[in-house]
Parts: sequence; C-alpha cells; structure tokens
Amino acid sequence: MEYLLVIGSYLIGSIPFGLVLGKVAGVDVRAAGSGNIGATNVARLVGKKVGALTLVCDALKGILPMLVAGWLLADGSGRELWVPLCGGAAFLGHLYPLYLKFKGGKGVATALGIFLYLTPVAALIDLLIFVGVVYNWGYVSLGSLTAALLMPGLVWLLTGSLSNSLLAFGIGVLIWVKHRENIERLMKHEEKSWRKKDGDSGNP
Repeated sequence: MEYLLVIGSYLIGSIPFGLVLGKVAGVDVRAAGSGNIGATNVARLVGKKVGALTLVCDALKGILPMLVAGWLLADGSGRELWVPLCGGAAFLGHLYPLYLKFKGGKGVATALGIFLYLTPVAALIDLLIFVGVVYNWGYVSLGSLTAALLMPGLVWLLTGSLSNSLLAFGIGVLIWVKHRENIERLMKHEEKSWRKKDGDSGNP
C-alpha cells in the first residue's frame, strides 16, 4: 500500500492547477508572461485572486497526500518514512507532471504545503522570511531561493528530524535548479521586480 500512496501522491502533484485555472479565465499561462504554471505568473496574467487560488491549490497538493498517508499509516511503524516520501512525490509531480510531458512549475507553493504539514513552525518562519525578502527587494525569485536555502536548517533546529531535514534539503536543491534562469538574471541585474507589472520576477 505504501508504494501506491507514493504513486498516488505523484499523480496528485502532477495536477496543473495554474494551467487549469488560467484556461478557465481564458488564458494559457504557458504561452504568456514567464510561461510558468505557478502562482506568480498566473497572478500577473489573470489577476491576484486567481493567483492566490493557484497558490492555495498548489500548497494543498503537498498537504493532502501526506494527510491521507498519515491517516492510513497511523498504526504503521514506517509512518515517519512514508509520509515525507508522499510529500516528496507530490513535489516531484508538480515539477515534472505526467500530464504536461514532465514540464511543470518551480515547486515553491507545493513545498510550503509539505512543510506546513510536517513542521508548521519552521514553515511559518520561512514564510515570514520569504515575505520579508520580497517586500524589501521586490523579487519573488530571491524570496523563493532564500526560503529554500534556509528551510533545511530550520527543520533540523526545530524538530531534529533527519528524514524531514533531508527532504527539505532535496526540495531546496530542486527549487534552486528550477530557478537557474532567475539566478542568472539576478546576477546580471536583469530580473524584473514584482513591483513592476511587466516581466518575470520568478514564479513559485
């Protein structure tokens, strides 16, 4: 059953809510803006309300599979291993969705959902750091990269869980990989600020 839970988590993570919600509003988010299916690009193209809904849906993709796995494995000795694995599978589904030929988003919102479930205090601290970076510098990508960098340390300091810390590290590495174009633009001072309506500021 554990393997089925992981596979199901990947399939749930693969649901491209940003693309679906964008098309409902009459916009293919892959064909405009940054081309990303994440909440930031959706908000730029369709509006903040739809962007916020995308953020919530993408976060729930991380929470719900672990919630189900935790419930089904409540009496199992492998719960501490399999529940984070389901979260990781959902995250991979968002980054490399089966339904979109493995071309997905950057995973920040889904990662937020995962750690809100696993380590809510660490997730909320990291979220505050993200908001602070974006508020001060205006770059969503910089906030995402900073949060991804700090999350493993926060998880370890606050919980001491090796499995959750390793998950945070792996997710952080993939978020940085997915943001490689944003990193290049940041280094060249070419990244567009969220405060400017045109251009890309990096998308969760």
